[in-house]
Amino acid sequence: MDIDEYLQLAEWRRTVAALYERWRNESGLDPEAATARWRLARDELFRSHAQSPLPIDERARFGGLSYYPYDPAYRMTATVESFADPADPADLADPPDGKPAALLQLPTSGDKPFSFRRIGQVALSGPLAGSVLPVFWMEGYAGGLFVPFRDATAGAETYGAGRYLLDSVKGADHGGDPQQRELLLDFNLAYHPSCVYDPRWNCPLAPLESRLGVPIRAGERLAV
Repeated sequence: MDIDEYLQLAEWRRTVAALYERWRNESGLDPEAATARWRLARDELFRSHAQSPLPIDERARFGGLSYYPYDPAYRMTATVESFADPADPADLADPPDGKPAALLQLPTSGDKPFSFRRIGQVALSGPLAGSVLPVFWMEGYAGGLFVPFRDATAGAETYGAGRYLLDSVKGADHGGDPQQRELLLDFNLAYHPSCVYDPRWNCPLAPLESRLGVPIRAGERLAV
């Protein structure tokens, strides 16, 4: 990329972060209306921004992303709990000796690897009661929370490699209470990674432990 592209990408991320901040501020009173505004603003970014994930020749005819109807049952608060894999003591998210969780690489859509640590897990509630998702932290300067998932709609109604729920390094942050180890999770904001629209983007994908056996008909879906 040249200088202009880097600056455009930085501006894209500022704008996305502002969209999520507005959503967090508004969704406490009316999450459905806040989500509708978030979706409209996201469509405009895809249509007009220089760093849109869409190929340039598709932007002029872009008619908007496809979503499931808003369902309040898929908005929930979850506590981040420690994770321990009995088969791998080194993979403790909160080991007794204070050492960090093991560094791992998630599958990607391209050749460039991404390094993460699994810092914990969340037990889901509502229609997803009984399901658990790992919570990752992206390594590198600043880092960020990352919660991908793949559900039973993948490959038919949604992207086959899954969707993103949180990706805070890029602004996708629903909020929560760190003192209580709580995250707000609203699956109505779940979205496809950029590689869905153009293979030039290299995206981390949901690993096996982030796959859920139930359908989640909330958030972004493939065009119908």
